[in-house]
Amino acid sequence: MPLTILSGSQLRTLLHSLKRDEIVSLQRNLAEALREYSTGTQEQGCSATYQPQRTAITRQNGCTTLFMPATTGQTLGIKMVSLQDGAAAGCAVERSALDRTDSETSSKRSRESSLRDSMISISSDMSDLSVGSSQEDSNSTTTGTSGTGDSTDDSTLLSGCVNQLSVTSPSVSNTLGAWPGVGTRDTSPKGSVTLLDSQSLPFGLINAHELTAFRTALASLMIFNKRKKVRTLLVFGAGTQAYWHIRLALTLRGEEIRRVYIVNRSFDRAAKLLRDIYQAENSHWRRDVKFSAMSTDFGEYGRILKEHVRKADVIFCCTPSVEPLFPAEFLTSRDGRQKGRLISAVGSYKSHMAEIHPDILRDEVNVSPPHRHFHKHTRRSGVVVVDSLDAALKEAGEIIQAGIKPTQVVELGELMMVHHASHNLSEEEAAEEEKSLHDWVERGNVIYKSVGLGLMDLVTGGDLVRLARDRNLGTTVEDF
Repeated sequence: MPLTILSGSQLRTLLHSLKRDEIVSLQRNLAEALREYSTGTQEQGCSATYQPQRTAITRQNGCTTLFMPATTGQTLGIKMVSLQDGAAAGCAVERSALDRTDSETSSKRSRESSLRDSMISISSDMSDLSVGSSQEDSNSTTTGTSGTGDSTDDSTLLSGCVNQLSVTSPSVSNTLGAWPGVGTRDTSPKGSVTLLDSQSLPFGLINAHELTAFRTALASLMIFNKRKKVRTLLVFGAGTQAYWHIRLALTLRGEEIRRVYIVNRSFDRAAKLLRDIYQAENSHWRRDVKFSAMSTDFGEYGRILKEHVRKADVIFCCTPSVEPLFPAEFLTSRDGRQKGRLISAVGSYKSHMAEIHPDILRDEVNVSPPHRHFHKHTRRSGVVVVDSLDAALKEAGEIIQAGIKPTQVVELGELMMVHHASHNLSEEEAAEEEKSLHDWVERGNVIYKSVGLGLMDLVTGGDLVRLARDRNLGTTVEDF
């Protein structure tokens, strides 16, 4: 069995060579896997109930490594990423995974109930959709750390686990300690993804850095593809994640996009991102879209930021921020709700972090009964979209700090199979519910929060290995 190795530079070459139809195919395969993750049974390999547990280990030198295994039923994979986060030596496993055998049935019932309740909430409030309200102290964004250190105790350890010590450092969260502590800016863990075939033979080894950014953007843009209006994009961040959100958005719908605003803490990094985008070889996807960049050092930053947020049809948040990137009032006030927007937040990944102010999420899920209104505004959907319900409720700072309930969350994969939610409704009711859902996805306020899944790396990584072989890219080890 040949083993294809894709280094960081080799993977970058491959990703930059992808044509639009190939990106669409990759996205379609990932969407199908996420649909199966959310709605499938254990007999279906991508199902959430069939995914193996994660493990983290911190060595004596303070370097923590997270092991993220995944399976499609036919292929297996494991992503291993490390950071020097200074945590106490120890080992832990995902708590929920230990109880999975006894709670599998109830967990599936909970997922189905969450989807059904969420869809009803959307349908009841979006039937009269109109398309185009006080802010908390920003310090509240760090209150989510109170339970992060004690959440991983001795009861989460596996027998025979290396270092037989509980990971209890205050800098460690429910992500099993593989991420940096409060105030740390490094969000580029080093590592790799190993892929195995149905016979458990390795067929791919991929550098994890660029793959993580690419597959995250690929998933984030699934809802983006369905939006009616995407003329103006606002992107927070200037790293690899921001780059791939911009590149894929313009590749998929560049003819409709007119303006891209980039906001970053460091203007030098934003300028570097612009230089990368304006390289001659990128003209085919950059087209004649107008770009502008701004940092927090700008004299009228607050006023300009408010204008950018209000003008944006789509907002991509790609930063490891521990504080909201803009005040809640920008979007929760009467003026802020005059049009629907897609907000995709992929940068924060711990309970103390937040790119979107929790009040924005609270405002979105706080659905009031229908009433007469005399001002133009977008109705509340009642839900937040996530990649994984279980992971988001444990790891997503915005979800945790806003106190979002499971019934106020819809998985991205569930939206790929909407008719499951209406199986107990009449044909007329189901049609009305589906219409309301489509109106919301296309024109309403949609908030998407992602914390990442190993399944994403496995599915997209496997597809990329096959494309690399077709292009004779990468390093091949025969008869590995």
